[in-house]
Amino acid sequence: MATAPISEMTMTDTALDDLAFEHAPVGLALLDHRILRRCNLQFAETFGGEPGDFVAMPIADLYPSQEDFDRIGTRLKQEDAKAGRYNDERIMRRLNGSLFWCRVRGRSVTPVDPFQAGVWSFADISDDRPVVSLTPRERDVAILTCKGLSAKEIGAELGLSYRTVETHRARLLSKFAARKLPELVAKLTGMPL
Repeated sequence: MATAPISEMTMTDTALDDLAFEHAPVGLALLDHRILRRCNLQFAETFGGEPGDFVAMPIADLYPSQEDFDRIGTRLKQEDAKAGRYNDERIMRRLNGSLFWCRVRGRSVTPVDPFQAGVWSFADISDDRPVVSLTPRERDVAILTCKGLSAKEIGAELGLSYRTVETHRARLLSKFAARKLPELVAKLTGMPL
């Protein structure tokens, strides 16, 4: 038996919106001043709990450290994020404490105050990437390296010398058992070698 098109169903618009939110194939969360107000089933599965476990939880609880939380908060206040959109790939923490790679995308509904209210998506990409213990600075260098920035450009963005960036890259090469920078980028981005 064929299912009637959604437009012909008797569900209210609100019921359809709730259905779409709850069953979206990507983790979704509504945040208010960086506090989780609502999340869907996929978000809860990704972070290892039930939707109710996350209500009123500070999103900081799902970061590897307070320093990581603060660093991302600083990025959200920068000019390029004030358009109300943000995305990156980062390490996050499940409720059981295990770490995993996550693709995060967000849109603030209040770009002037990006923390006031926003909708965020979280996708577990750890199957494509090894989780290696990195310092916050190594994570910064890894992310900017994957974006194609040179050591000098990374240094300028992070306020580090060229040599310090090269030292961080050398540590990353060692930690990921990569011989050259392209191999490191492939491992960081989950591309096949």
